[in-house]
Amino acid sequence: MNASETTSRADKTRANRRRMRTAALGLFTARGYAATSMQAIADEAGVAVQTLYFTFRTKRALLSEILDTAVAGDEEPVPTLERPRVRAAISEAGQREQLREQARLAREIYRRVAPVLQVVASAASADPEIADLWETNNTQRAIVMEQLITALAAKGPLHDGLDPAMATDIALALLSPEMYQYLTERRGWSPSRWEQWTADALTTQLLPTQ
Repeated sequence: MNASETTSRADKTRANRRRMRTAALGLFTARGYAATSMQAIADEAGVAVQTLYFTFRTKRALLSEILDTAVAGDEEPVPTLERPRVRAAISEAGQREQLREQARLAREIYRRVAPVLQVVASAASADPEIADLWETNNTQRAIVMEQLITALAAKGPLHDGLDPAMATDIALALLSPEMYQYLTERRGWSPSRWEQWTADALTTQLLPTQ
């Protein structure tokens, strides 16, 4: 098999995998995670159920990959803290610029990941494995936020009386997917309005008054 054939085969494999993820998310959203069988996903994706199992092994692993790719925005296996946009936020020279980049990045991620998080949150109450997935996602968010706040504190003082641990908690609350979903879906805010308000709130809560 030459290089061109190898590339073509790899592209086809990725496309098939993507189609299965898309079919699964559509069914999870419409029917719920528990009510969606692997057979139904295979039928929706137009593949044999054996192919679905061979590719993902379990329904939980399939949902986990859907979540990971939605957060990342691509299929590359690059950790969040090593991604260019996160590195760029950490490298911003000014504190306010960093917080605005964090809000911008969060908006972009939540527009992709909000439907997936709704599936995970709904399933977590009845499925211990999905509850573990939900907790893992929250833990990963906290680790990333700790690094971002450490970088913020290294650039200048935080708000009076605020230590990095409390600053991390405040940032996690303001930048939470629950806050994004509530304001955009329940209260009708546009994603850009949420981004602007969140950046302003982060600045007010985390940085000294000028």
